[in-house]
Parts: sequence; C-alpha cells; structure tokens
Amino acid sequence: MSPSTDRTTKKVWTLDQLGALDLGVAEEDLAIRDTTRKALADLARPHVAQWYLDGALPVRDLAKELGSLGLLGMHLDGYGCAGTSATAYGLVCAEVEAVDSGLRSLVSVQGSLAMFSIHAYGSEEQKQEWLPRMATGEAIGCFGLTEPDQGSDPGNMRTRARRDGDDWVLDGTKMWITNGSVASVAVVWAQTEDGIRGFVVPTDTKGFSAPEIKGKLSLRASVTSELVLEGVRLPDSAMLPGAKGLSGPLGALSEARYGIVFGAMGAARDALTTAIDYAGSREQFGRPIAGFQLTQAKLVDLGTDYITGMLLALQLGRLKDAGQITPQQVSLGKLNNVRRALAIARECRSVLGANGISSEYAPLRHAANLESVLTYEGTTEMHTLVLGQALTGHAAFRG
Repeated sequence: MSPSTDRTTKKVWTLDQLGALDLGVAEEDLAIRDTTRKALADLARPHVAQWYLDGALPVRDLAKELGSLGLLGMHLDGYGCAGTSATAYGLVCAEVEAVDSGLRSLVSVQGSLAMFSIHAYGSEEQKQEWLPRMATGEAIGCFGLTEPDQGSDPGNMRTRARRDGDDWVLDGTKMWITNGSVASVAVVWAQTEDGIRGFVVPTDTKGFSAPEIKGKLSLRASVTSELVLEGVRLPDSAMLPGAKGLSGPLGALSEARYGIVFGAMGAARDALTTAIDYAGSREQFGRPIAGFQLTQAKLVDLGTDYITGMLLALQLGRLKDAGQITPQQVSLGKLNNVRRALAIARECRSVLGANGISSEYAPLRHAANLESVLTYEGTTEMHTLVLGQALTGHAAFRG
C-alpha cells in the first residue's frame, strides 16, 4: 500500500505521552505511582465490577493490603506514615480512582480526613494511640461532619457536645459517612459552648452506632453509613486540642479535596483508555470505529480535557509540595477536574454504544461514581462561590 493511501499512523501515543505528563515529576514519585498501579491490577481490578454490583467492599482486608503498600496517610510524617510528597499522594489517588472512586474514598477518608485530623490537631497521646494502627490498616477511621440537614453549611450542625463533670457527652446524627460501619475510630465534629470542636470517638463507645446506608446508585463499592450518637460519654482527653471552630474540619476537607483533584482524573483516564481501546477493536462498516471522524472528534476532545485536568493537578501538587497552595486553588482543581471527569466518563460510554451499559466496561460505573464525587467535599455550587469571592471580593453564600 502506498503512503498516500495508508491510513494507519506511524505511532500511537498514550494520553500521558501526548501531554508529557511525567516531565518534571520526581522519579521517586513516578515509582510510587507505578508500584501502586501494578499492585491494584492484582488486588482490586479483577474484583471491582462485582463489588460494585454487590454493593459491598471488603474494607478491612483492603485496608490492610493498602496499609502494607504504605498508602494510608502516606503524605503525613511520623507515626508509621510514609512521609511522601504531596505529588506522590496525588498520583496514587489517581491510580486508586482509576480502579473505582469508592476505593479512593476509602484511602482519602482514612488518610486525608481521619488521620490528618488526628495528625494536625490531636494530642501526642491521640497520635500515638491511633496513627500507627491506622497507617497499617489495622484500625479504620471515619470522619463525621455532614448531617442529614446540614451539608454545605456545617456551621449550623446540630450535633452537640456538653460538659458533664470532667467528661463530654455527645448527641447527634451524622450522614453519608464513608467507612462508618467498619471504623474503629470516628473523628466527630460537634457544637459546644465554646464553638465547634472535634472529638476522637472509639466506635465501641456506648451509645455510638453506625447503620449502613443501602440502596445507593453511586459509590456502590464503598461502605457508607449514618453515625448515631446517643449520650456518648467521652473523657476530656478525647477532644482534639488543636482544632477550634470550622477551620479544623475545613482544613481536613481541603486535604481530601486535593486528592480528589488527581483522583477524578484517574477515573477519567480509565474511562478514556477503555473507549480508545474499544474504538480500535469494534468494527462497523468494515473498519474499526476509531477510523471514523466523528469518533475521533470525541476522543480528541476528551483526551484534551483529560490532559488539561492532569496538568492542573500536577501544578497544584507542585504548589502543595512548596507549601504555597491555598484553599481557593484546591477549590479550582476540585471544581474543574470533577466536572471534566464526569463529562469524559459519560461521553466514553457513548463510544461503547450499547456495550457501554454493561458492567464489563468501566465508563458508566465511573460516571455514576463521579456523580457522588461532584457533590461530596463541597458541591459545584459551593466551590463556584468560593472562586467567585476570590475573583470579585464579594461573598455570595447568602442572599
């Protein structure tokens, strides 16, 4: 066949090659990413579609496996934590969410919410008691902030902690809590006479219960629970001494949002590579559908969105490693990348046609999961208002 009629390319680029995404990333960080990708190929990928269909995840077993890889609280220092760079943690979040958003939620809630809160705000006794066991996955943590009637406005939470002698007594309900019913410890935020404070609550404490939430259409490969606190009595030492007011839980949320900036792009990449591979093997009218202009237009647009999102994530990683990242920049990353990832996953499903609704293929599962990711750790509306205030100087959260 002459070159003028040969329609095959001389080279097929991967998405990461096309965006030169590894350029400038430390070799150690890339090695951690690659090790995680290889481990998850055996540990989770063969099973995740069934976990999703079953609406169940073997959290305790997975936590120990992830802990043995050093992935739980990996960006924290000391107490058995790996102390990696923020960029390495982000790249790991991308690899974990490329498998499933529910699995990344397990990692994020453990490391960036529960462990981070104890590490950043806890007493030395609290750190020594919980962090080493949480880093290995022996102890699982959860983070109790959201309530049935208070999601985006946690300052109006109804959970109360009152003094009773030298003790604290907690009453209230938390909702949509990842890991809740399998956790050994819960970081619970409550109103006190002195403002919002955080408490380290062993889940075997009398009056604490965590019924699992069933019937989810998203994040099915994740344990999601309600937390019910009915006269939960704790010693004074259970309070997190370093957190007062909303700055405590919001600081932890910013850590988790940072992981989502990368994680969402992992889900997008997995959906997109699935669509590209499928388009190359699915033949219609005597040729692969990858050879048709309309299919290529979809893949090019989606690939451009993915590469753009990853470049943003990597820039935020560099800022975080330099100690210069701001909550507004994290909001920018979360808002942009989750919206892009959701759009990518939905359109990738269309490339697969009818086969796209089968559990054999990941894009629709990723799209369903990303509907939750779009909402938790700050809704699209809330991050839009954060950025609106940053750009105009006017707060528009009320009125």
